[in-house]
Amino acid sequence: MILVMGIVFWSCLGMIFYIYVGYPILVFFLAQVIKKKVNKGSYEPMVTFLIAAFNEEKHIGQTIENKLQLNYPLDKLEIIVISDESNDRTDEIVNSFDDCNVRLLRQQHRAGKTSALNMAVPQAKGEILVFSDANSIYASDALRYLVENFYDPQVGYVTGRMIYTDSDGTLIGDGCSTYMKYENFLREMETSLGSVVGVDGGLDAMRNSLHSRLNSDQLPDFVQPLKVVKQGCRVVYEPKAILREASLQEAGDEYRMRVRVSLRTLWALKDMHTLLWGRGGIVFAWQLWSHKVLRYLCFVFLIGALSANLVLAVQGNVLFLSFLVIQLTAYNAAILGMLLQKMGIDLKVIRLGHYFLLLNIASAHAVCKFILGKKQVVWTPRKG
Repeated sequence: MILVMGIVFWSCLGMIFYIYVGYPILVFFLAQVIKKKVNKGSYEPMVTFLIAAFNEEKHIGQTIENKLQLNYPLDKLEIIVISDESNDRTDEIVNSFDDCNVRLLRQQHRAGKTSALNMAVPQAKGEILVFSDANSIYASDALRYLVENFYDPQVGYVTGRMIYTDSDGTLIGDGCSTYMKYENFLREMETSLGSVVGVDGGLDAMRNSLHSRLNSDQLPDFVQPLKVVKQGCRVVYEPKAILREASLQEAGDEYRMRVRVSLRTLWALKDMHTLLWGRGGIVFAWQLWSHKVLRYLCFVFLIGALSANLVLAVQGNVLFLSFLVIQLTAYNAAILGMLLQKMGIDLKVIRLGHYFLLLNIASAHAVCKFILGKKQVVWTPRKG
């Protein structure tokens, strides 16, 4: 029994280390060896922005203004806003733009972002499709940096760099920011391997010719890039294309968003399972398993490590007692951070632990819903 628990403990601990530390280290060193570059060049194709919106009267006007003011020829720019049966002033605000570059489409029955994009793409004039959230504010040169990657005929999809703009020091805000820095580092390294396995969704572009119609329950931010890889093209990260977006401030808002994204990603992995077995190349399959599948299953290894540690610590072994103290201290600090935040007390040292715990509980919740066959097609927009 003790031997078995020892194997479980060290195996789980090793997997947790691999998921968050080992994989990034391996990706970094492989990127230095492979160094697959993108052949960028001056390129000004016709571009269509696609913005799905549900009750976004607070943001949609500013977002459209931002796109019209980008450093890009207006005669090569089209903006299509798809209102997902909004019942506030979203439609009115879009129609108030007396500009031939801006068009409003309306879904008469609310069906979610994926259905909205399915409806809009056939009407898009652009050679390049750019997907923006209704509250996404781009840097003035972001579009140029995105499209110059398409000068390379092997590039089919490009994702930019998200920067969270809040600076109030909240637990979730700081956690989001650090998490995105970590993700952006991985994307930069994965680009050198060939393709990235995750994109932002608010600052993404792809060739219109590669776009595929998706089922309404499929996550476009994840499935479309996978389909691009399946068609033999690259999905790359462009760090100079910057999107500024406010992070969520409340743990409940962030948690619900993470559960939704995790659940839809799990269904996407199921739909595109052939890529897990080498359809897009062995290296890309390894990336998918490491960056996505194991990341979403990390909670299993966390539970396994704690459970085995409890059994082993009862035997009085100093090493396992020490590990148990470390684990329990970390979990208690993460929980305490949430309680202290509600009391207005700020402890920066435990922010990452709090966000790490939130991410893994959200993943566990999503996996349970996935096993039960539950899906989520529509949702209320994020509050950030």
